[in-house]
Amino acid sequence: MGKIGISSPNVAAESLNEMTDGRNRKDIYPGIEVSIVLKQDQGTGKLTRGVVKEILTKSAFHPHGIKVRLADGQVGRVQKIED
Repeated sequence: MGKIGISSPNVAAESLNEMTDGRNRKDIYPGIEVSIVLKQDQGTGKLTRGVVKEILTKSAFHPHGIKVRLADGQVGRVQKIED
């Protein structure tokens, strides 16, 4: 008999986290609400919430988050896509 694979709950949580963590360009578009980390806040991890005006990262994936410009002009890397 073969083994039946049982996936751990953490696998599902990790997959969901990847969808909302802001590292994939395909998940981000103008008008979506996100939390970003500004360059000056990278040391503290302070997040700034806003609406995406423009996507600045050209690659499909970035390990530190896709760089965006918010509607208010602030620029940073997406850490979380808000609901």
